[in-house]
Amino acid sequence: MIFSNANLVTFHGDSGYGIVSRGAVVAADGRIAWIGPASQLPARYNDLPNHDLEGRLVTPGLVDCHTHLIHAGNRAHEFEQRLQGSSYAEIASSGGGIQTTVAATREASEEELLVTALKRVDILMSEGVTTVEVKSGYGLDIDTELKMLRVARRIDQLRPIRVCTSFLGAHTPSPEYRDRADEYLERVCLPALEIAVVENLVDAVDGFCEAIAFTPGQVSSVFQRAQRLGLPIKLHADQMSDLGGARLAAQHGALSADHLEFASVAGVRAMAASGTVAVMLPGAFYTLRETQLPPIAEFRSHYVPMAVATDLNPGSSPLHSLLLAMNMACTLFRLTPEESLRGTTCHAAQALGLSDAGRLWVGYHADLAIWDAEHPAELSYRMGGTKLFARVFAGELTC
Repeated sequence: MIFSNANLVTFHGDSGYGIVSRGAVVAADGRIAWIGPASQLPARYNDLPNHDLEGRLVTPGLVDCHTHLIHAGNRAHEFEQRLQGSSYAEIASSGGGIQTTVAATREASEEELLVTALKRVDILMSEGVTTVEVKSGYGLDIDTELKMLRVARRIDQLRPIRVCTSFLGAHTPSPEYRDRADEYLERVCLPALEIAVVENLVDAVDGFCEAIAFTPGQVSSVFQRAQRLGLPIKLHADQMSDLGGARLAAQHGALSADHLEFASVAGVRAMAASGTVAVMLPGAFYTLRETQLPPIAEFRSHYVPMAVATDLNPGSSPLHSLLLAMNMACTLFRLTPEESLRGTTCHAAQALGLSDAGRLWVGYHADLAIWDAEHPAELSYRMGGTKLFARVFAGELTC
């Protein structure tokens, strides 16, 4: 079918929005078959159904490249604790934090996790998201890690959305292996990863490199196993301190390093050399009331692509709106609206290793977000009240 009479944000080129005014997109077999000014539409497409978009703005479907949306329970009580002066690290060290969610997620059935995950996915879809990354990491035992990944694999069977899974067994040592991180990795994390690969449940491997989680050496052991299995890697890096996570991710050729508030100049340079995407997670920065800003100027000067994601999770970023994450990235981190939109389209797709999403180009997935807006900056400007008019997934209108 044809989507015509629209202002298209193509992201053709390395700068600017690549806007095609009064443009048209032809979708065939789930891909973009033709794109350009509607006045130049080839005659061979004249008989296709034509949706007149009446001058609306069309962007690539949004990509949320970092979420923990499969989990049970919530941590509102920890929100209160932080407001009363407790730090995230203090709560975690006292048995709260991730371990609270682990206990609830272990108790939940696969069906219960699926129901709550679909509710979160529906919210993201209502704001134009067509691709979402979903992590494990709230099981920390073999059965629950696999349960989470099986739920993730069911999402795109029930909703018109593309799902990429990340195995995050190296999130933190489980309560059974507290202070025995190496043993946890050998007995739980790595065996769970091997089974997940056999069952085709995992697209990438992630880790958390931080004092409250795993050391660079421990994360390296997980990444080495992942690479032997032919899997790309990602890393929660330098969120609370500079443990060299950005450099570690770059040394392993990671798709992305995420958070990065404390990343060093050396780490940024290493990411630039390896092509690793920097994923900005302003929801966690906001929720934890952090003050150390990611080195945005260094990322720009070294041409490190920056993505933006919700980090949707029950503890440090209970954020269900990628549009609000875009606004936060601009307001808190001083990204431009163009950087923010690239960060939730082409750069987010790059952070997931996707070469056919995040732009409006011939051959790419025909995933579109159609907005009641005149200029793309409006998407980062507003706080609440989505301007989404319609969403197209694989060439089909879904709302």
